[in-house]
Amino acid sequence: MHELGVVFKIIDDLEEVAQENDLHEINSVTLSLGEVSTVIPDYLEDCWKWAIQRTTLLKDAELKIETIPAITYCSNCGQTYETVKYAKICPHCGSDQTWLVQGNEFLIKEIEVPDE
Repeated sequence: MHELGVVFKIIDDLEEVAQENDLHEINSVTLSLGEVSTVIPDYLEDCWKWAIQRTTLLKDAELKIETIPAITYCSNCGQTYETVKYAKICPHCGSDQTWLVQGNEFLIKEIEVPDE
């Protein structure tokens, strides 16, 4: 389960942002998570709940996950299609000359802090 390592990296990044912006508390964190990013949302949430209890900055912070759908482009016919449903073979022309154009992202999209 690499999700715990991912959570520790997110917490490190959030602590750096907090220090740069003189923040003492974060209410929620929104992640953009690609559908084929190899990160399992349920595992990530479980690791998050465990890890945030070890920091005052994020003690009660909510984790919000927005899924980015995986889309593949076929260079043979120029069409795009759902990666998870059809994998590497284009459903329009049968070509394997395809490239993932979105869906493997993992980004901190938004940080919500208390009103002061």
